[in-house]
Amino acid sequence: MLNSPIFSTAKHQETAVLVGLITQKQNAERTHDYLNELDFLATTAGVVTKKTFVQRLERADQKTFVGKGKLEEIETWITDNPVDTIIFDDDLTPAQVRNLEAAFKDIKILDRSLLILNIFSQRARTDQAKRQVELAQYQYLLPRLTRMWTHLSRQKGGIGMRGPGEKELETDKRIVQDRIAFLKDKLDKIDKQSATRRKERSRLVRVALVGYTSVGKSTLMRRLSKTEVFAENKLFATIDSTVRKVVLGNIPFLLTDTVGFIRKLPTSLIESFKSTLDEIREADVLIHVVDISHPAFEEQIEVVNSTLAEIGAAEKPTVLVFNKLDLFKPETEENLDEHLETVTEEDLKRNLEKLKRSYLTKNTENVVFISAEHKENISELRDILLDKVQEKHFKIYPNWDPSLNPLYEWQ
Repeated sequence: MLNSPIFSTAKHQETAVLVGLITQKQNAERTHDYLNELDFLATTAGVVTKKTFVQRLERADQKTFVGKGKLEEIETWITDNPVDTIIFDDDLTPAQVRNLEAAFKDIKILDRSLLILNIFSQRARTDQAKRQVELAQYQYLLPRLTRMWTHLSRQKGGIGMRGPGEKELETDKRIVQDRIAFLKDKLDKIDKQSATRRKERSRLVRVALVGYTSVGKSTLMRRLSKTEVFAENKLFATIDSTVRKVVLGNIPFLLTDTVGFIRKLPTSLIESFKSTLDEIREADVLIHVVDISHPAFEEQIEVVNSTLAEIGAAEKPTVLVFNKLDLFKPETEENLDEHLETVTEEDLKRNLEKLKRSYLTKNTENVVFISAEHKENISELRDILLDKVQEKHFKIYPNWDPSLNPLYEWQ
């Protein structure tokens, strides 16, 4: 799709160092949490992290992101420990990228957005997802063309290469802009087809699983739908929406697994995945899945709520599901087993009782604690979900007979 080396699909094990900043707006704890997540993103992309560099600055240096001293420290370390890539935890400006590439020569320079785009490119399976990712990539690349094409400093002649006095950079910009327009047109057509399919399904209640990436949405979907859905302990294991029909209490509804959200998600991805996010916008009920074992789960909730507000889905009826009860470690019980194979039923019950008495249930309705992996407390979730689905279902079908057995196929 793109010939740039930053989108290389080489199978050799790439290595990288990570770089982050502690600033006035981002304290040390949050920075280290972000860098841990960046490490997980790198692992998902198939890259091994060799070292992490952190610097305290009021704000990112306009020229090289980090200060001169830290830049020299990174250069010295890389001289003795060669790596393929340097990954920065924030978006880099075109000028910063140029200066960093000049400093580090043949080492690839990536920022957080480009890493996420690369992962999405690897994970895309459907034609729609592939085009959405490609559009986001081109939108990211357009303002950075001056450093992407190494041949731009050389003028070439030839038919079709450039008009009178036109530089090659302008030609490349036109090519990328034309490709963006083409992809938008294709996605508009796919969006209309998707909208038609969603309209045909409108006589069924629609429930969408939402949440931060890698919180267990796909595993939960397998439990609720009793069907095989791809699930993996990596970020963005799912980027294509998956829809399954589920029946609870003889009430049929559609359950959709959607792409996970993440901090600092590239705006171009949100725009490009409009059709996928329509599944959330048009859902009747949301199941907001949270990883209760993650130390920053409250911030992850805020990220998801903020993204839902951004796409106009913040006011929908929502069931808040705290997942991974088996991995939850109360602060007062540091020795609780962390590994799935050693978690006992008593551990799960003890965690469940502690959480039900915690502040998480105060002044909040429709909260449930589960372990999708161990099927713990799934029945309570089904009961809460059934109430929500029934409420909407009987508005669509006021004369519905609950004793009916919905064995026939719903379109």
